[in-house]
Amino acid sequence: MANPLSMRIDFATLQERVAGQFRGLNQNDPGTWPPIPRFTVYAVILVLALAAGWYFWLSGVKQQLDSSRQQEVQLRSTYKAKLAQAVSLDLLKAQKAQVQQYVLVLEKQLPGKAEMDALLSDINQAGIGRGLQFDLFRPGQVDVRNYYADLPIAIEVQGSYNDLAAFTSDIAKLSRIVTINNVSISNGTQGRLRMDATAMTYRYLDADEIAAQQGRANPKPRGRK
Repeated sequence: MANPLSMRIDFATLQERVAGQFRGLNQNDPGTWPPIPRFTVYAVILVLALAAGWYFWLSGVKQQLDSSRQQEVQLRSTYKAKLAQAVSLDLLKAQKAQVQQYVLVLEKQLPGKAEMDALLSDINQAGIGRGLQFDLFRPGQVDVRNYYADLPIAIEVQGSYNDLAAFTSDIAKLSRIVTINNVSISNGTQGRLRMDATAMTYRYLDADEIAAQQGRANPKPRGRK
């Protein structure tokens, strides 16, 4: 049976031998170190390398995780918006149909090119019917836009205040859209009032005019020589 005293002596000797290998090490030439210090340094370097790699790997994983979480939030928001649109799809279709009906009603209030003369006559007759004196009734230049054209009419009429007010009211009640702009009231002759204004009428474009407008908006490219 081994003597416990001899075991303590052997352990102390081993400890001394290990400690002795760490004394007098040449830091400039680790290759000449004894095995225990050399392998200890290798182990420390390996542990540090593994720790650094583990840290950078975890950093990359964390960034991916944060990016995935942000993407999840965006996808949830998009999903909720799409779901709300899907739920209200029938309502949107009904609203679209109402808007289309309203547009059709407005289009019917716009005269065509052939009806413009009749509309100008209606405006003139509205003034004559109220006993107004026309000093000027001059249609201006037609301004063609994308889907409609407007025609300004310079008007100078004389009459009483009530007749002028009734005339503008009659213009507003016409079946076609006519607006009165740039109204100016001044003293006329024989105790009457003079109203200078611009009556703006609108008409829709025919198929040829729409095609011409679209052609100007999207000119064909010239062929290469």
